[in-house]
Amino acid sequence: MNKDKRRERFLRDPLPRRLGGLAATLGRISSSARSSTEPSVVANLLDEAKHLIEWTAAETDPETAAELVQMQTLITLWQRTWNEASQNHQQRILLSVQAKEWSDKAVDFSGLV
Repeated sequence: MNKDKRRERFLRDPLPRRLGGLAATLGRISSSARSSTEPSVVANLLDEAKHLIEWTAAETDPETAAELVQMQTLITLWQRTWNEASQNHQQRILLSVQAKEWSDKAVDFSGLV
């Protein structure tokens, strides 16, 4: 699915569901960073998370938006260095732990749990 169609479909969901979707993507980053042997899997998920935040942050309260933007900045940094970082087990674990924390925050922001 192209990015515009994906964005359009994503924006039809209510904000809590979108934040839940972001949490799920971040959870997939966490598990894939730890176990995937294909760096492109994580790279694609990082790109997806970055876009989900872009499409969601403006509709949240200012504090949540600020945290989402900070998350997005760190995701962008991971994205830029992932090909090299994916070769280092410690870096993979670091991203895994960080993505799990981000996922937990996104769930909290959603109010779904």
